Amino acid sequence: MLPSTINKLLEEMVEVRQGKVTSVVENKLESEKWDRLAEKAVLGSEEEKAGAKWVIWEVGQFVGVKPASINDFYMARGREEVRLDLTVPAMNLRGMAYDMARAVFKTAKKLKVGTLICELARSEMGYTDQSPAEYTTMMIAGAVREGWRGGLPIQGDHFQAKAVGPGEPKEGEIESIKALTKEAMEMGFYNIDIDMSTLVDLEKKTEAEQQEFNVKYSLEMARFIRELELKGVTVSLGGEIGHIGGKNSTVEDFEAYINGFNKGLDKKVVGMSKISIATGTHHGGVVLADGSLAEVPVDFKVLRDVSKACRKMGISGAVQHGASTLPDEYFKEFPKAEAIEVHLATGFQNIMMDHPRFPKELLKEMYEWLDKEKAEERKEDQTDKQFHYKLRKKVWGKFKKECWQVDKEVRAEIRQALEKRFEFMFKELKVVKTETMAKKWIKPIESHKSLADFGGKQEVEEVKGLAD
Repeated sequence: MLPSTINKLLEEMVEVRQGKVTSVVENKLESEKWDRLAEKAVLGSEEEKAGAKWVIWEVGQFVGVKPASINDFYMARGREEVRLDLTVPAMNLRGMAYDMARAVFKTAKKLKVGTLICELARSEMGYTDQSPAEYTTMMIAGAVREGWRGGLPIQGDHFQAKAVGPGEPKEGEIESIKALTKEAMEMGFYNIDIDMSTLVDLEKKTEAEQQEFNVKYSLEMARFIRELELKGVTVSLGGEIGHIGGKNSTVEDFEAYINGFNKGLDKKVVGMSKISIATGTHHGGVVLADGSLAEVPVDFKVLRDVSKACRKMGISGAVQHGASTLPDEYFKEFPKAEAIEVHLATGFQNIMMDHPRFPKELLKEMYEWLDKEKAEERKEDQTDKQFHYKLRKKVWGKFKKECWQVDKEVRAEIRQALEKRFEFMFKELKVVKTETMAKKWIKPIESHKSLADFGGKQEVEEVKGLAD
């Protein structure tokens, strides 16, 4: 039974009978009433949150915005059956997620982009206070609002293990990741990046020895995921051979990892579709004392070399992390290097927080909260600008309500700035006019849920030290 407040919002827009969405007036979805429904999914009572999330999921099923796996497309790329000169943008929408999703999908519809990924890391789920259910809801809601339709790949980024030492995950860590993975998959995350790169031991002599525990726990997670899959869904799995911000990866690292992984994989179990590597970038960029970003060299050769090695193994290619703050001229290089995917986050956050219309008092309050609540994470030699820039991603969860309450005209201007950036990224990464390609390879299944599937509160876990 839906709360009366939710039923009121649905009038003349969505009809629900006997626990099913039976009709939708699509032009009514592009309205402020739909915006208020999305807001209820985040800020309403527990009953309103569950009701709004259920309605948005089911409306997505009705109109054709359905969570999907990108696995078939990536494996076709591994077989070189699709273009090699495009790089799929995987976008981490941390704060003001509904507004960001609207900007993504408005731009994607305009440019006919079908090959894209919306993702959230394990760490981001914690500090942005976004459960898998809430994140999926915001992505579907944003796509529906802007009239984009298609299979929507939603990805668990950096489902990463905390380590107590080389090759040794923290006690209970693998079970925690399994529990999160199960929750995420139930909420439409049909793309999972397994990140056991924290367990790589670079003190060992050979690449095979260095990757031993990365391989071991990657296999454990892969088997677990395959057992959970819905019928008709093959989850896209990514592995990671080098911790981002550490030693640059090599083809030898890749071969040691994938050969070890494939050797331990049951022949009936589908393996990896891509591999994330370290190329010299850092998540969020390298911040100088004045708050500006240092220019970071990216090893495009290793991207190209590992991508070629991947395709020899039938895998789509190498993935670039930590790219959104790179100089603009770098982005056209990713398709040239045949990188399959690039992860983008902090640059979009900067557009929002540094926008001239973003409320100055709110930003001041955010920084004061960081000074008080996150002081233990401040390094001794950090300036205020360095500290605030590095840690401000962690304010999104605390100030979620305040961000929803930002004036709607200001939010519209922020979305316009984001749209301009997304248009640049989509064009540079060469994913414009990929709708037809996406329809061929990214095929969602129909999956209905009950109101009970969206009940319960999210428990925010401690994520300090995990990658984004």
